Amino acid sequence: MGTRPTFYITSPIYYPSDKLHIGNAYTTIAADAMARYKRLRGYDVFYLTGTDEHGQKLQRRAAEEGKQPLEFIDPLVDWIKDLWAKLDIAYDDFIRTTEPRHKKVVQRIFQRLLDQGDIYLGEYEGYYCVPCESFWTERQAKRENGYFCPDCDREVKLVKEKCYFFRMSKYQDRLLRFLEENPDFIQPESRRNEMINNFLKPGLEDLCVSRTTFDWGIPVPSDPEHVIYVWIDALTNYISAIGYLSDDPKEREKFARYWPADVHLIGKDILRFHTIYWPIILMALDLPLPKKVFGHGWLLMPDGKMSKSKGNVIDPKFLIDRYGSDAIRYFLLREIPFGQDGVFTPEAFLQRHNFDLANDLGNLVYRTVTMIEKYTGGRLPAPGEATAIDEDLRQTARAVVADVEREMDEMHFSSALQRIWDLVGRTNKYIDETMPWVLAKDEAQRGRLNTVLYNLAESIRIVSVLLQPFLTKTPPKIWRQLGIADRPELVAWESTYDWGRLPAGTCVVRDEPLFPRLDIEAEIAAIDAATAEARRRAEENRKKQEAAKAGVAEGPDAAGGRTAAGTGTAGADPASGAGEGSTEVTVEQFFQTDLRVAEVKAAERVPKTDKLLKLILDVGGETRQVVSGIAQRYAPEDLVGRKVVLVANLKPAKIRGEWSQGMILAADGPDGPHVLFVDADVPSGAKVK
Repeated sequence: MGTRPTFYITSPIYYPSDKLHIGNAYTTIAADAMARYKRLRGYDVFYLTGTDEHGQKLQRRAAEEGKQPLEFIDPLVDWIKDLWAKLDIAYDDFIRTTEPRHKKVVQRIFQRLLDQGDIYLGEYEGYYCVPCESFWTERQAKRENGYFCPDCDREVKLVKEKCYFFRMSKYQDRLLRFLEENPDFIQPESRRNEMINNFLKPGLEDLCVSRTTFDWGIPVPSDPEHVIYVWIDALTNYISAIGYLSDDPKEREKFARYWPADVHLIGKDILRFHTIYWPIILMALDLPLPKKVFGHGWLLMPDGKMSKSKGNVIDPKFLIDRYGSDAIRYFLLREIPFGQDGVFTPEAFLQRHNFDLANDLGNLVYRTVTMIEKYTGGRLPAPGEATAIDEDLRQTARAVVADVEREMDEMHFSSALQRIWDLVGRTNKYIDETMPWVLAKDEAQRGRLNTVLYNLAESIRIVSVLLQPFLTKTPPKIWRQLGIADRPELVAWESTYDWGRLPAGTCVVRDEPLFPRLDIEAEIAAIDAATAEARRRAEENRKKQEAAKAGVAEGPDAAGGRTAAGTGTAGADPASGAGEGSTEVTVEQFFQTDLRVAEVKAAERVPKTDKLLKLILDVGGETRQVVSGIAQRYAPEDLVGRKVVLVANLKPAKIRGEWSQGMILAADGPDGPHVLFVDADVPSGAKVK
């Protein structure tokens, strides 16, 4: 028997400065689904996650609470591990960057790069943001009333210190060639273009890789006054965890078996570090590069990216305790096309729970087992001769299995689940077509009834097997009801290739419905109540932030937290032009507006309105829905394929029952709004400035 193929997948390592929110859990759940899928397909899988535990921010947070860093960090790491347990995250290793096994490897890597001349000692002067751990030039940070971080809006201070630098420029051309020769290395493709055009081609500056202004980190071996900065410390977890430079021969064998990684799964906000810094470090170490880096989109709230400073975070443990981990896993993987941004709303989550899980899947299983108990004494009957309707159900199942494999191989989780639900829907339709309750009244139809009941159970079995990467608790519940919980050969992935594996005579056991229906209004109120305290704290921080920007408050703690661009809102009417009486704004204020080129992929009228069109926009690999008041001038078919300018960071709004996630620019004319089209050859997602 040959050696099993390997599959090495990683999630980011999380920064334990606070508890994680549901958006953080999204990446880990996606990586877990992929790891489970590959294990089911027979791969030798290694799934790594962990925590990034050094840096000035953590040292300050600990000091604020009167604790030593590890004393502050350890309970948060325990909380994170408990979260992964509640979500059934089946990782193979959890790396902490404070572990001796990691520290030793980081120091050996740093010393090697120093000895071979890739790292040198110099001096750095710039504006440093502690929370973001980022340096900024004066031009980037300067505003009318001081210097502020472009990412999080906190005040930054001028820092001058001796640092070790990594010669990024030395490897710039080599990395550019690699990316051009390996177009699938960065996914989605739009993010590859961003890295090449915005960072590599303009030229790389040498990278600061040590600090002396704090000491919570791994010391430089030959110069312990310096601690090794995050780029080398954190990124090398992907190889330190699997035995690179280990003193243990068995650990080194692990590295030889699993490296290079098949995929680093990360959020798009850390793509630059993983597709520029990390590959260059690996090139300097003469190591193979990972096969793929996938930068997925954010899980947003209607008012933008989840952030404690906004008070819009959702505690994943609250959701798990109230609704179960499978409902959370299903929503995140089904609702959002992987790679794009998605919006979490309580309404959307609860509707997925009631319609997809309770109605479609749960009711199908409950009805089927109930009918087998009622009509055949609880034993699965043997099927008779198949009809065209039976064969259509079988063919649907075969096609769905093949499609799920194809979609999962590309990490299209939402599409894979959609195909599984196509089979669920076809099976529910099969009940309506065959009407077992009518067949049961006619003894002459007993053979036909047996065939129908068997086919229902067999289709459910195949669905349950396909669901295993996504839902971890539901498939075993289905197997117990079908009487096959102790039959591993009937729930193995390859068993889905053959219709008719369920043995006749198997005893079924009816249980409670898999997903009880929820009162949506009551549950929305419960979710809102659970986030009320976070919103109150966020409002306090917002007021401090406004005061800081106005010059009333000073210091890095006066401002609120990160304010990444959100999904935006759109009115039904176009923005008016500037004119007499318009309010003057500064250049800095103007550049707070995020204008992006977007291509119209689909358009349709909003029902029961005369002026509104619903547009689906491609914003460089991210999909947005916008409602715009242009229907009286433009037909939907006239817009598809045209490029427009999107105001991408407006607060979203619901217009006539439809979410609108931005505004397209238009000018007022005597005959109505005129959309400002982009006729130049500019890629979707390009910034307008």
